[in-house]
Amino acid sequence: MASCSRPSKELKLDNTIGLGPNWVELPRDLTSKILHMLSAVEIVINARQVCPMWRNICKDHLMWRTIEMIGGRKSPHDLEKICMFALDHGRNHVEEINIEYFASDELIKHIADRTGNLRRMRISKCLDISDKVMSDAAKKFSLLEELELSFNDLSKDSLEAIGENCPRLKILKFNRTYKGINCMSYKGFKCDKEALAIAKTMPKLQHLQLWGNKLTNEGLVAILDGCPLLESLDLRFCYNIVLRGNLEKRCYENIKDLRHPNEYIDENDDDDDFVYEFYCECRVRGSKGMKGKKITRMDYYKFH
Repeated sequence: MASCSRPSKELKLDNTIGLGPNWVELPRDLTSKILHMLSAVEIVINARQVCPMWRNICKDHLMWRTIEMIGGRKSPHDLEKICMFALDHGRNHVEEINIEYFASDELIKHIADRTGNLRRMRISKCLDISDKVMSDAAKKFSLLEELELSFNDLSKDSLEAIGENCPRLKILKFNRTYKGINCMSYKGFKCDKEALAIAKTMPKLQHLQLWGNKLTNEGLVAILDGCPLLESLDLRFCYNIVLRGNLEKRCYENIKDLRHPNEYIDENDDDDDFVYEFYCECRVRGSKGMKGKKITRMDYYKFH
């Protein structure tokens, strides 16, 4: 009996395998839709190596309208080289770029030289970008509508160049890793240069995020005056801001979505684990040796 049933099982297995999809024989438009769901790294490293048809599809400019390369801090691949490959293929069809960790001056130059219709760009956690290169690149980003330059070492020089050359800019995120010192007795470093650059050059701004900025009430007033279309304003960890009286009233009356300096970043926010808070000794009483220490989210809840 056992010898009779075995061929039957093998035949059934063969039939099942034969019914499986042959990915290479799928219609071109369907294959294209599937490949669109892959990341830039997956397309460059794997998909375009499968067969001639897939390789041709991957050469299509429309495949590269969005270039997203995030979460690759420990990637074994040369991410900058892969991104340049994608830019070379997408060229003026690239509308959105989302990059973390690996962008350098060379890549920013490449983005500026290869793209002509960029609408949205996010360059985050990239410390090897200079103000000079970003300022020069901004001259070629005239269609840019959304921009994030968070956790970089860029300054008001880049902001001024962006504001002067990107007249369509509606969304700006310019966050800092360092949140500031949350202590009422601490007279922290104050600087309104970035706030004034935004106020002076970005009148059409509708959404602004400035985690950990050193602006003061004066800088905030300048932003409110210079950006009359502002609908949302995120000032979390901007501890030089004191929202009271007429300024507080003006903010809450004119800004639909206002995030207060003392509001904390939670798990629903992007990059919530990338920022940290800094305390002086009088704030963390009873915590021996905590002065000047980076505080994790768990430490924050422990001492509050």
